[in-house]
Amino acid sequence: MWTEQDNALTRTFRFKDFRTAFSFMTDVAEEAEFQDHHPWWSNEYGTVSFRLCTHSAGLVVTAKDHQLAAAIDKLAAAYQGKELAG
Repeated sequence: MWTEQDNALTRTFRFKDFRTAFSFMTDVAEEAEFQDHHPWWSNEYGTVSFRLCTHSAGLVVTAKDHQLAAAIDKLAAAYQGKELAG
């Protein structure tokens, strides 16, 4: 579940290995380009963390963030990503 904290949506996923995590990130990058809304993210081995907020709205959470979060959730499910508690 996405958590709203410090004017951003955050969530972390764990994947079975680095290759799976990186493939997931590649698909998220394509979706972010399509939506013209780009996340802050980090990756360590099989773990990918996100922070979503809308820069053009003054670094707050908007509908654009929720839309990208929903797309990320679908991709994570397809890659069998498991949520890590914040």
